[in-house]
Amino acid sequence: MDKQQAIPYQKQLVSLRTGLLAQIAEQRGGVLGRAEAAADHFGGAKEDPRAQSATERELEFAIDEREMTELAAIDAALARIEAGTYGDCIDCGVAITAARLHATPEAARCIHCQEKYEQKHHA
Repeated sequence: MDKQQAIPYQKQLVSLRTGLLAQIAEQRGGVLGRAEAAADHFGGAKEDPRAQSATERELEFAIDEREMTELAAIDAALARIEAGTYGDCIDCGVAITAARLHATPEAARCIHCQEKYEQKHHA
């Protein structure tokens, strides 16, 4: 896919990136931090404060990891657009379907290679 064909995807990716960065900034710099929000959410539980604190930290780390992974995937897709390789599977080189790219514009693999990747890394 050439850069001209990738423009709609690029706009979608930039929008996703902007929204994700705003969400991260709000959660980290807002009135209520993630740990505090988790504490409020689980506040009614009669749990050991140390265990509750550990649970809140684990939840915050999991959210951070998911957001950073998502941000990295978006940035990698934007880099592929600049490199002229966007829309090609990074494993087999076949063109990723337009439907897949519309649904998941940061997709780096065709559906077949993504399934193989997930089986290998989540088994």
